[in-house]
Parts: sequence; C-alpha cells; structure tokens
Amino acid sequence: MLYYSTNKQESGVSLRDVVIKGLADDKGLYMPDFIPVLPGEFYRNIDKMSLQEISFYVSDHLFGEDIPKKDLKQIVYDTLSFDIPLVKVNDSIYSLELFHGPTLAFKDVGARFMSRMLSHFIRKETKADDLVHVLVATSGDTGSAVANGFLGVKGIHVHVLYPKGLVSNIQESQFTTLGQNITALEVNGTFDDCQALVKTAFADKELNARMKLTSANSINVARFLPQAFYYFHAYAQLKKISQEAVDNLVICVPSGNFGNITAGLVAKRMGLPVKRFIAANNRNDVFLEYLQTGKYNPRKSIPTIANAMDVGDPSNFARVLDLYNYSHEAITADISGFRYTDEEIADAIRQCKTSSGYLLDPHGACGYQALKDGLQSHETGIFLETAHPAKFLETVEKIIGEKIEIPLKLQAFMQGKKQSITMSKNFEEFKKYLTS
Repeated sequence: MLYYSTNKQESGVSLRDVVIKGLADDKGLYMPDFIPVLPGEFYRNIDKMSLQEISFYVSDHLFGEDIPKKDLKQIVYDTLSFDIPLVKVNDSIYSLELFHGPTLAFKDVGARFMSRMLSHFIRKETKADDLVHVLVATSGDTGSAVANGFLGVKGIHVHVLYPKGLVSNIQESQFTTLGQNITALEVNGTFDDCQALVKTAFADKELNARMKLTSANSINVARFLPQAFYYFHAYAQLKKISQEAVDNLVICVPSGNFGNITAGLVAKRMGLPVKRFIAANNRNDVFLEYLQTGKYNPRKSIPTIANAMDVGDPSNFARVLDLYNYSHEAITADISGFRYTDEEIADAIRQCKTSSGYLLDPHGACGYQALKDGLQSHETGIFLETAHPAKFLETVEKIIGEKIEIPLKLQAFMQGKKQSITMSKNFEEFKKYLTS
C-alpha cells in the first residue's frame, strides 16, 4: 500500500516512511491510495471472532503488504491485550467502553499500535545515538496514551506538549511522572497552540535536517487507522445480541481532533454496515458549523469540562474532506452533529446515572446525549465511552454529588512526582529546546 498527502503534492510514499515522517512535506496528512472493501463472508462471521482476530484481519488488509504477517500479528495482539466491552445503557443505546487499557482511555489502542509499528521499522536501522523524536500535542488523553505506549522503547524519545492548567490533574499525572524517555512540556497556551508548535516543527527544514521527527497524534497513519478496529468489534458484539439492531446501527463519536470518527468512516468505507455517524461536540463546534453551512471557520478553542475535545481547528478534518472528495452533500449524508454546553453535559451525566446507574465521563456524556437527541425510533445507537470517569474526578464528583472509586491504575500514576518543563507558545523557544 502506498500513501499520498491530502494536499496532493506528495504521493507514492511507503508505509515505513509515512509512519516515521508523520506529516507530509507539503503539510498534508497521509491517506492510503485505496481503502480495501472487506468480503461479505467476513461480516457474516464476524460475531464468531475475537477482538484480536477481527483486528488482525482488518490490519492485514490495511498493512499486510508492508509488514510480515507474523510481525503484524504480534503488533496487533500486543496492542489489544485488554477487553473492549459493549454495555447496554437502555433499550436502544449501548456504550462501547474503550477505557480498559493501561491509561483508561480509547487512545491506548492507537498509541500502543503505533509504538510497536514504529519500533518495527526503526529497530534495524537506528543507531544507539540516533534517536527518533516523537512530538505529541495533547488536550488530555493523547499524551498519557502515547507516553505510556512508548515508555522504555529503545531508539525513541517522546516530547508531550500540553496546555498549562487545561488538563485534569489525573491526566497530567499520567505523562509527567514517567521520566525515562518521556519529557512533558507545559505550554502557556491552548491545545491549538501546542498542535501549532508540533506542525511548525515538522515544517522546519533546518530542524528536520538535524534530527528525526515524527508525530504520535492522530496525524500519524499508525495512530489513526488502528482506531478502525473497535468499530468492527462493536458491530460484532451487537450482532451477537440482535441482527435487527445492526441492520439499523448508528454510531456516535465524541469528537475533538476528529481522528477517531475518521477511522470509523474508513471502517464504513471498508464495508462495515453502519447506517450513519453522529459527531458529538462540546462548545468547540467548528465541524457542526461546517455540517450546517458548508463553511469551515477554525478558531481559538474554548475550555470546557470535556477538555479532550477542546479543539478549534481539528487536523483530521482534512482527511474527512479527502475521503468524501470535498463533497459537503456526501459528508452530511453520512454524518450529523450535535453541540453541548458544560451545563448540558453535566445534566446528561446526572440523568444517565439516575435512569440507568451508568456513570459517564464528560466526553462520553456528549455521545450519549447526542444519541438520545438524534436516534430515530427504529434505530440502535452505540456511543464511544472514551475514558474512565475517574480521570475527571473532581468534575464528575461535583456533578453527581458523591465520591467515585479511583481504579488502581490511576492511583499508581497519582503517587508519582511531577516532572515537566514550562514553555511559551513561541516556536523558536521550542526549537531551541529540541536542538539542545
């Protein structure tokens, strides 16, 4: 499989190169030359397959030409060493719990897959003193997933850029307490400022001539595409319950940088029988505005209680446009959207807990509420519960008025000592740090 840039100035690039480079030279995002359609037999038998079997089958069609099957299978099975259960919330809505990995967030899947794929490509060609530097901007969960996915991996150093004071204490502890080959950079700015620093670094020719840089945000193909796995798994789990339900399946994705929902759209292009998608936004609603008007107007992000979705210029919007050949009509045929304020998100958390006993995190609450507001009577909805509610401890406890149990995995992070470097949003300062 070869890859091209969404800016159309680069094409014919190998998987190895797109994984190591991250961002294309023309500042576009890489996309595969074609998206394979999986055979009908796969979908007829998918409910008899495990998460790992499904993911290996899908990854073999996406990456099998470029990685030996034995190595690819090892990458997939190492990545998915945890369960992703489908939980019934009410008669028509299910939660796909993506928070059972090491950092209790959905990004564990893509981050772990990428760390293993990148290691596969560089381990035979990188000298001990020739590091690959992974740059990752985070609005919350990406940083912890990437940091823990790459922790201790030889030949790689991870630099996590995060907005000062705009991630939860528990999220911060998951990437500032690790040490080893992980450095946390506390930026005086927003997530968009952090993302701009990363993108500018990739575009700086002098910097790239001096050091090997790559991204572990959903910018990177190896982070973005593996997120398609659990959409197939969700379908398989629901198919076990009801064929009628999967015949009218709607999937709702809490959306920030749009890598997650774009991976779902790729799964649909591969033949996954999803009727339509819903993109659930918080007050950062540039995509919803695009759906309604056909105009894309990126702007400065607004802090909310669903902080991992606080993105004012989602990178993967370029991939959505490319996937649908820039057709607003085609995009709106497959995707609808909803927007929620902090007050509405809090109400959704309270209502869901009262009516069903199910506790949502602020991001999953957007997905749950969008299904309540957008599902038709004959449809069944799955929303992605993207992180454990304890990662937003103070916010969730204040909303529901009671204490919640902190998983042991999170308690271990909270006991570590914070190590971070404070930095402005000035690129020259960031460049000086990298070259030093």
